[in-house]
Amino acid sequence: MGVVTKLEIQKRRKNRVNVFLDEEYVFSLPLDEAARLSKGQTLTDAEVEALMEQSAVGLALDQGLRLLAMRPRSASEITQHLTRSGVAVPVVGRAVDRLTELGYLDDWAFASFWVQERMRFKPTSPRALRYELKQKGVENAVIDAALEVLDGDEAAYRAAATQIKKLRGTSKRVFQEKLNAVLLRRGFSFSQARQTIRRWIDELEADTPDYFADDSAAPRTYDD
Repeated sequence: MGVVTKLEIQKRRKNRVNVFLDEEYVFSLPLDEAARLSKGQTLTDAEVEALMEQSAVGLALDQGLRLLAMRPRSASEITQHLTRSGVAVPVVGRAVDRLTELGYLDDWAFASFWVQERMRFKPTSPRALRYELKQKGVENAVIDAALEVLDGDEAAYRAAATQIKKLRGTSKRVFQEKLNAVLLRRGFSFSQARQTIRRWIDELEADTPDYFADDSAAPRTYDD
């Protein structure tokens, strides 16, 4: 048993209250939960244990929310981070379940976000995206659904588009070699790379006749 001897609002986090039992700090609680306690109140061992667990889950929730405020994350990412931080496994499970119930964790929404952001800032092949999402602990069925709307050929075209300004003034041979290397690094197949390069060459020759530098050497093409 223990007697509540002090309830003190934390200096850095005004929404949490430090609880002292028999003049010693034991745990902290959210402000609304701490409001149910009063100085001089006697708590049984079972009540103290329950409140300590509630405190631990609350702190884990806060930690998870801080991570999610930076960017969406998968449930597996939050689980791994909390575990590495030393949070007890049962507490991690309860915190992750609570974050899911509140709608902060949703692997389908996370996978969709990840695919959309990749297509917006760094177009990548479906194969590479699948690997990235698996590394983040997303289940195959969720990955399949997130990638279902993705057109691999269009993704390759958009990935190549990020290099077009940089390669202006190069020969066709250099253009082909540089673009091929970029597309292969991003997980596209040889055939997708070849098709994409051919498409870009045709468009550039039609729309920007002075795009390519003269190349005395016979260029290596990708249409054979």
